Amino acid sequence: MILRRKQKGFTLIELLVVIAIIGILATIVLVSLNTARQKARDSRRQSDIRQLSLALEMYYDSANPVAYPADQASLITTYFAALPTDPSTTATYSYSLVSGGGDYCVIATMETSGAGYFYADKDGTHQASAKPSKCP
Repeated sequence: MILRRKQKGFTLIELLVVIAIIGILATIVLVSLNTARQKARDSRRQSDIRQLSLALEMYYDSANPVAYPADQASLITTYFAALPTDPSTTATYSYSLVSGGGDYCVIATMETSGAGYFYADKDGTHQASAKPSKCP
């Protein structure tokens, strides 16, 4: 009687199918992770703009004569250890005085598709699909 050895292991086709499935799952996870990172950076931008707006209002209340600062650097040491920066570019947020110093605009471009811009002025924070005309 001839005994046949039963071979143990996987065929090449089985291994290729498993590798393809793992590759597809990895791609789906990476795409989802990238979207989550974009949303996290946008959330940080909104928080930074709100903090800058609050610091500008506090500066306005304590300034003599009452006015907004000519630039954001005036907020350092009193309200910030360092100015907040954009999480992607590490540049400071765009700031400008409007109509002779009676208003200001701090703006950030959002990363998530369709989010547009997030900006703050003396009336609060706002989200807009197009860049406001009073912002630089």
